[in-house]
Amino acid sequence: MRHVALSFKEIFLFFFLFSSSLALAKTFITQEEALRLAFPAGATVQRKTAFLSEADRKEVARRTGGASPPGLVVFYAAALDGRDAGTVYFDTHVVRTEPETLLVLVDPAGAIGRIEILSFSEPEEYLPRAKWYGQFSGRRLDDELSAKRGVRPVTGATLTVRATTEAARRVLALDAFLRETKRR
Repeated sequence: MRHVALSFKEIFLFFFLFSSSLALAKTFITQEEALRLAFPAGATVQRKTAFLSEADRKEVARRTGGASPPGLVVFYAAALDGRDAGTVYFDTHVVRTEPETLLVLVDPAGAIGRIEILSFSEPEEYLPRAKWYGQFSGRRLDDELSAKRGVRPVTGATLTVRATTEAARRVLALDAFLRETKRR
């Protein structure tokens, strides 16, 4: 076995670079906190799982014009006074080179109820302001739900805009597919 002696400067540089890359990952809220924000007080929330075949995944991707969802989908369906109170999906995807996790609430009518950022690992200057995410409320899966059409751009956060819009499209298509196939 060969021993390598590192100088103090090399050790410091290693730890500085390693710790600074870890500092980029930021968690804003937990899944539990996000679920409390998404659903009204008193709602009963049920964790559900759907297994998608390769054909199912391709169908959802066809509807979005983007990437396929995973084969295993976990979502949270809520009811209040016996009525549908919406469904939450947690979508984790890569923005530029690092992951982001969003909560996407789909209301009972099949439109986006809200989007919340759980974690963002890119530098924060690539993160749009909270107000920007509000434009997704009430949106449905149509041609206007596009970074090239109806979604406002953000200077310096183009990839985040694109990733968020694709996540919204993927979740809406997935929710509609699960409703149609009675797996929700």
